[in-house]
Amino acid sequence: MARWRNVKNGKLVSSNKTQAAIENNNCNALLIPRFKAFITDSFMLFMPLVYIVFYFIMGSREAFADDKISGWVYILVPHFVSIVAFWYFKSQTPGMKAYEIGLIDAKTSKTPTLIQLCVRYFAMTLSVLLILPLLIPYFNKNKKTLWDYASQTCMKHLPNESI
Repeated sequence: MARWRNVKNGKLVSSNKTQAAIENNNCNALLIPRFKAFITDSFMLFMPLVYIVFYFIMGSREAFADDKISGWVYILVPHFVSIVAFWYFKSQTPGMKAYEIGLIDAKTSKTPTLIQLCVRYFAMTLSVLLILPLLIPYFNKNKKTLWDYASQTCMKHLPNESI
């Protein structure tokens, strides 16, 4: 009975509140640095792949326009492999490293599993294509995106440290 009274009076914190507080403490990367990291990664990783596929593999933009499906496969497969490899081995892409952000599992605060990273990549790609899910972080309290919820991962600010 005394334990219930202590929880009710706010002297003890229940386990659900403790878990939420730990998760909110770990998932502390702001939206602006996350957006800047995304733009940086787009120009450092995605745009060179597009250029290589357009001009070296397909021969020209017109050839890419004639066979868009295979062109996008040539672009997205290496992009998927490189992004997931960065997340898996370093927990950061180059853009995330530039803005001192790391990717962690929301529940364990460790490096996410390969399945979580694949789910995160596909949910992120789908969200970018649909545009509307990109607005989700602006309407929830903890500023998580659709791919954060789908993969149970989050972004953590890492000032001068590595995961």
